This record gives sequence, structure tokens and C-alpha cells, in this order.
Amino acid sequence: MTDHAFRKRLRLLKPADFRRVMDARTSVTDGLVRVYGAESTLGHPRLGLTVSRKVGGAVARNRWKRSLREAFRLTQHELPALDLVCLPHRGTAPDVRRLCEALPKLAHRLAQRLRRDRPSERTGSGR
Repeated sequence: MTDHAFRKRLRLLKPADFRRVMDARTSVTDGLVRVYGAESTLGHPRLGLTVSRKVGGAVARNRWKRSLREAFRLTQHELPALDLVCLPHRGTAPDVRRLCEALPKLAHRLAQRLRRDRPSERTGSGR
């Protein structure tokens, strides 16, 4: 049976982890959420959340966080091994079903972008 728990090892907890992801400056977006990402050396995805006051009051922010955590929990086995930081768009309402569809697509687009932008591993200039 597949484990769908949202354990501590699946969370970004330290400010340094968030900083590393944000400093990578690689993100993808749809109309619902923007996802920043960086490669993970742990072999599994991890989730970090940043929900601004611009999204709404405490109730709205907490609803967003619960919805994003639930979508991650349900789709974690479909996601590439990336550290992800999710930021909801202002003026949108959280919908777990839409987030469950969007999160894997965004994460795979992010993984492709990170592979494409990775510095070449060639040695020498070839000239």
C-alpha cells in the first residue's frame, strides 16, 4: 500500500532551504499557483509554503496552506525529486482537485526547466 502521509521529511523547514530554492530563480505558474523549485539530493520531493497576506486574512491563508499540503500529500508519488515552494495567486480560491491536477504538471515542467538550465557538464572548451 502506498504511503500518503505528509511526514516531516517531506517539508522544507529551514530558512536556508527556502533561500536555496528561491535563489535558484526557477519557477512555473498557472492561474492558480506559482511554484519555485530546485533539485533535491534526497531522492524525494519536499514542499514549502509561502502564503502572503495579500491572499487574504488568516482564514484564507490557512485554507490555502491546508489545500496545498493536501494536494502535495495526494500527488507526492507522481512528483520528481525537487524541493518546491508554492505561492498562491492573489484573487484565486483554493481548490484541492485543481491543485492535485496542477501540481504534478507544474513540477514536471519545473524539472524540465531545471535540466535544461543546468550548466553543461562537458570538460574543456573543445577548441
